[in-house]
Amino acid sequence: MKTTEYHQSIKPMTQKPFSQACENNKDPILQAISTVFCQPTTVWEIGSGTGQHACYFAKNLPHVEWQPTDKPENIPGICLWQQETQLANLKPALPLDVTDAVWPGESIDALFTANTLHIMSGDEVHIFFDRLAVYLNPKALVCIYGPFNYNGAYTSTSNAQFDQWLKIRNTLSGIKNLEDILFLATSRGFNLMNDIAMPANNRLLVLHNS
Repeated sequence: MKTTEYHQSIKPMTQKPFSQACENNKDPILQAISTVFCQPTTVWEIGSGTGQHACYFAKNLPHVEWQPTDKPENIPGICLWQQETQLANLKPALPLDVTDAVWPGESIDALFTANTLHIMSGDEVHIFFDRLAVYLNPKALVCIYGPFNYNGAYTSTSNAQFDQWLKIRNTLSGIKNLEDILFLATSRGFNLMNDIAMPANNRLLVLHNS
């Protein structure tokens, strides 16, 4: 896929929800995160969406326990994927909105999120990093996948078009500047370990909780 991924088209809930973007990016993401989550750990996924990534990554990272989460309205679709795969290392999906004052569970060992920050408003991204500072354990690893602007500029024409599409849907959403994300991260004790180029004008940021 040569242009930035547009979000999922959801089928009726009598069938599993499906995202073509997830199908397109699951292998490149797996290759990248397998070098990060290479030790036994529990990875919390923020914004699991359809559940396709959760099932695919849990299947291909058997040493990892995968914890999908999403807003309550998306949990039934994730459960349909889980019921089909029946993976022992795939934990039941938990309802979670990043703006919730209290997240389920007491601590998080590792975290993954894909195509979420550009859906959030700026305030929601601030809250997201505030919550990470509270719930992530020391030395926790964080992988954030999606498009980012660099030096306040789009990295491609397709990203510019995607940003316009996002803002038509929600004026508060949009592609975030990498520098702003790193400021939020470092101010809350996270260090950038890697910034990996991915297909379709996306990146994978790898952060470490110091």
